[in-house]
Amino acid sequence: MHLHNRKRLFAPALSLITLALFVFCGAIFLSVPAGAQKIKQLPAPPPVPRYKPKPTPTPAEPEYEVVRVSSNLVMAPVSVTNAQGQPVLGLKPNDFRIEEDGRPQEIAQIGDPEQVPLDIALLIDVSGSVVARFGFEQQAAASFLQQVLKPEDRATVFAIDEKPRLIQPLTTAQLAARKLMTIGPSNSYTAFFDSILEATNYLDKSSSTGRRRIVVVISDGDDTARILEVSSAQNRSENMKLIGVNAQLQLIQKAQLDTQREVQRAEVTFYSINPSGQTMHLNVRTARSEEGMERIAAATGGAAFVPRNETELAGIFQRIASEIRSQYLLQYYSNNKSGAASFRRINVSTPNQPQLHVRAREGYFPKAK
Repeated sequence: MHLHNRKRLFAPALSLITLALFVFCGAIFLSVPAGAQKIKQLPAPPPVPRYKPKPTPTPAEPEYEVVRVSSNLVMAPVSVTNAQGQPVLGLKPNDFRIEEDGRPQEIAQIGDPEQVPLDIALLIDVSGSVVARFGFEQQAAASFLQQVLKPEDRATVFAIDEKPRLIQPLTTAQLAARKLMTIGPSNSYTAFFDSILEATNYLDKSSSTGRRRIVVVISDGDDTARILEVSSAQNRSENMKLIGVNAQLQLIQKAQLDTQREVQRAEVTFYSINPSGQTMHLNVRTARSEEGMERIAAATGGAAFVPRNETELAGIFQRIASEIRSQYLLQYYSNNKSGAASFRRINVSTPNQPQLHVRAREGYFPKAK
C-alpha cells in the first residue's frame, strides 16, 4: 500500500525530470547549427607569406685585352728533283736558300706534306678536240684521284666546255671519281681560261687556310670559245677566219696573263696534261696554247706534261701524285715591312747542291691585314 502510494507520488517528479532533460538536449542540438553558421561567416585567414630568395648576383665577366695578331707567315711548296726527274728527299732547312724581292729570308721550319691536307680541282676538257681520247683520259683521271687523295683530302671536278661547268663540289676522292665517270664529251668549243678562273675562284672561296690548293688540267689549252666571243659573225665556222692570227695570239696572251695572275693570287699550284701530243705543233695557236699552260705551271711551282701517247697518261698522273706528296713546305716570316699589296717575288735554291732542280712558285700577293 505504502509502496503504491510512493510510486504515485514519484511519478510526477519523474515526468518533470524527463521533460527537463528533453528540453536541455533540444537546446544543445539547436545551438550547434548556429555556432557553425557563425564560423562560416568569419573572414578567411590571411595567405601564408611567400618569401622569394634574392637572386645570386651574376659575377661580372672579366675584361680581357683583345690582341690582334697579323701574321706575315709565308708557306712556299717546293719540289726538288734529280737529273732523272725523281723527287729528292731528306733535305733540311739549311739546305735551302730563299729570297723575297732579293732579300734573304730565314726559314722557320719545313712543313710535312703528309700533314697538310689537299684540295684538288680536276678539270677535264670535253670539247670536240678530245673526243677520240676522252674515255681513256677520264679513266686515268679517276684513278689519279683515288690514288693520291687521303681521307682528309678533297676533290672537285669541272668540265671545260663551251662554258665552265661545276660537276662536283669538294668531296671525297671516291665520290669525285664516281662523278667524273658520268661526264660525256660535248663536241663543242673550249672555254679554257674561263674554266680555270672558275675553278680557281671556287678553291679560293671554298678551301680554308692551311690547305694546299692544286689545279690539274687535262686539255690542249686552246681556248676557242673566247675567240668566238670577240666576233659578231653569225657563221661560227667562218669566225676563226674573220679574226686574224695575230689578233688571236694577242687575245690568248692577254687571257693567259690574266689567268696566271688570278691563280697566283689564290696561291694555287697548277699542273697541266696536254693529250694532243705532237699534234699541238700543227698550227701556231695550239702551240702558243701549250706554251701558255707551261708558263702558268712555272709561275705557280707546278708542271706541264705532254704525253706522246695515251699509254703515258697513267705514268704522268703518278709523277704528279708523287711530287705532291714529296714537296717541301718552306715556311718563313717575311721581313718585308713595306705593307704594299703588290706582287712579291720568291726565289728558292739549294746552294750546296746546285745540280738539283728546284721548282717553286714565283711569288705571292700578300693578304690584306
